[in-house]
Amino acid sequence: MDIVGGRKYVEIAGDKLHELPPLLVRSCPGMKRPDKIVELAEMILESEHMLEEGPGLDVMLGEEVQRRKMDLAVSLVEEYKALIAHWRWGDSILEWIRHCEATFEMRPELRGLLHPDVWPHAGRTSFVNLLEDKAVADQSVDVEKAVGMRLTFRHPPPISFFSDQFLFYLKHSLAEVAYRKWSEMSPPPIAALPPERFRFEVVDMA
Repeated sequence: MDIVGGRKYVEIAGDKLHELPPLLVRSCPGMKRPDKIVELAEMILESEHMLEEGPGLDVMLGEEVQRRKMDLAVSLVEEYKALIAHWRWGDSILEWIRHCEATFEMRPELRGLLHPDVWPHAGRTSFVNLLEDKAVADQSVDVEKAVGMRLTFRHPPPISFFSDQFLFYLKHSLAEVAYRKWSEMSPPPIAALPPERFRFEVVDMA
């Protein structure tokens, strides 16, 4: 077992480079009706009373109020697009992990690594760590939060499901809790997979 920093890696006999299934990423496509999404975001702003009536708004010109509403609506849309992008990455990663588990079961030299009676063994989070070590995602996507978002929502929800507080502040913490609980489902101790021993392609399906 190798230990690099705070991470433990499983030992794999030999020096063979193991080929894993490709990671097929269904990245976030362009919004089909961006005008409709902005309208829904504006409805969220009004329902959440983000621009309360009062002296501050009374002295503002109508055009300035509309501009501020539009700016906030656009910000909400950007937060929603980031959420959907993470969800799609998470959905792709969980599907990839299932294919990797099937691959491990078919190869005698890898099969034992996923069983708890091997110390320390690899688990599902080991595949997530492998993606992080390989730096497969761009800087706008947090792999763990992406998985957590997919664990939280079975299907990508519409923007109307969310409050402004969730989109601006709460979505990341929810994804983090979901990922942590999911990672705790595998009995410890869990070790990571050495990135230099595995190879796979990342294919953007978009």
